[in-house]
Amino acid sequence: MLDILIYLFENFYEQNESEFLVDRDDLLGELIQAGFAEAEIHKAITWIENLVELRNGGVQTHLQVSSVSSMRIYTEAEQFYINTECRGFLLFLEHINVLNIETREMAIARLVELENTNMDLDDIKWIILMVLFNVPNGEKAYLQMEELVQAKTHEYLH
Repeated sequence: MLDILIYLFENFYEQNESEFLVDRDDLLGELIQAGFAEAEIHKAITWIENLVELRNGGVQTHLQVSSVSSMRIYTEAEQFYINTECRGFLLFLEHINVLNIETREMAIARLVELENTNMDLDDIKWIILMVLFNVPNGEKAYLQMEELVQAKTHEYLH
């Protein structure tokens, strides 16, 4: 499913600049022609719709009691899908102000929904880029993340 999301992001998001404005049936046909499985396409579209829902305020109710100085403890399910290296990278992104509490939670929700236990750092970077693309007034963080996605090295400070 991640391949479909990256394909959609590269071919449709940036063309429309801030919205995913393609007819679902047309998109389905095009993705099937591109060789993707229909079931995976439906999952990817649902994933994007859930991302838009989070952008529109679905995550905020959980964060009203969070403090900037609080520490994030990952649930067993989150740890199952987000390995230690990737959790460290999320923390790194918070420290360099690419992610804030809200965008971190959006990213974690998107990562867990993928239900992929084999995600590596490059996969995580793409998902975070998609999340930041959908955050109003998040251009600076998006540009920083875009640089990290395009960087070939996986080196970062802990």
